[in-house]
Order: sequence, then structure tokens, then C-alpha cells
Amino acid sequence: MSAPAAAPSPTGTGSPTGTASPTGTATRLTDDQAERRALVPAAKVTWDKAADTAVGEVSGSKLVEIELTRAEAGSTASPASPAPSPGGPEWDAEVATQDGTRHTVRVDAVSGRVIQSQPDTEQDAGDKQETADLLGKAKLTAEQAAKTATGREQGTVSAVQLDSDDAGKVIWSVDVVNRDNWYLTTFDVDAVSGGILREEVDSD
Repeated sequence: MSAPAAAPSPTGTGSPTGTASPTGTATRLTDDQAERRALVPAAKVTWDKAADTAVGEVSGSKLVEIELTRAEAGSTASPASPAPSPGGPEWDAEVATQDGTRHTVRVDAVSGRVIQSQPDTEQDAGDKQETADLLGKAKLTAEQAAKTATGREQGTVSAVQLDSDDAGKVIWSVDVVNRDNWYLTTFDVDAVSGGILREEVDSD
């Protein structure tokens, strides 16, 4: 993650080759901005709908994290749901049951179908306990955290993750993509109080 940057200036809607700066001069998109611009609008299923699908796939589970990514060539899928086209958008989610056992659930970001669901076989007892502790301490839901983040920065949520910060506080980390300039802002939302602890803009 990049170092904190100043909040971006308001900009107009970008053209295929760049975005309009406040002075009206076109600026070229960085690789990351171009990737967001190509991927985010291609996702027809929102993060919360995909999260609901992932949680519904594993009985008694709660969301731990979800991120919008591109489907990789040759990625496996369940027999009932064909894999999306290579390079197409998908939501990679992790959900966990009460004992902290994680499951990876991939959801097609266009059709909303589950592509793959499987348990995390690399977790040890300590990993499960850590996940169970995070879920047990979080009072705020992922949806509430995302609403807090988008209340500060309008845009599209591209990732949500339950974690702990350097001070040991349980947080929801929420990534919001601004569709005017394709910057990404990460918010750390206190999963107990609901306050914003950190805000970091990635303008690269």
C-alpha cells in the first residue's frame, strides 16, 4: 500500500486516454487507475450482493473479506458454474464459521453465480482462533462499515476486509474507487465504535 497522499482535487469524468484535471488539462491514467476503470464498471454484481451469495454458500458463516479481482486464465470452477472469461471480473470472498474455519468462495461479478467454494486447508488452530476472535469482537457489520466509508467518499466499494490495526483494534478496511478520477481510498473503520481511524488515498 502506498504512503498516505493528499485528498484528490475534484475532476471531471475521464476520457479513454485520461482524466480532466481541475485546469481542464488532460492527464494520463496510471496503470492502476486504468485497471480500476476497466474492472469496476465491468462488475454488474455489487460487493454486498456477492458477499450475501458467499455467506449463503457456507452454512453458519460470516464475511471476513471480499475483493474485486480479475479471473485468471485456467482458473478452476465448480461443475455447475463455468468459470468466467479470463480477465473478467470476479469477487474473491473469504467467509468463516463460528470456530474460525475459513472458506474461499469465488463469485462471478457479472452473473452472480458461485464459481468455486472450498475450505482453507492451510489454517492451523492459531489461525482459526485469530479469525474467530476478530468475528467475535466486531460489533459493526461489513455493510455498516462500507456505508461509513462511502459516506465520506462517494464511489464504488471494491474490497472489504476484517482485520486488526497496529494498535490491536479490530477494523473493517474498506476500499472505495472514485469513478471521476479512478483514485482508490482505503478507510480503516473501527469495527466496535464505527469511527474512521484512517483514510489513505492511492492516486497512482
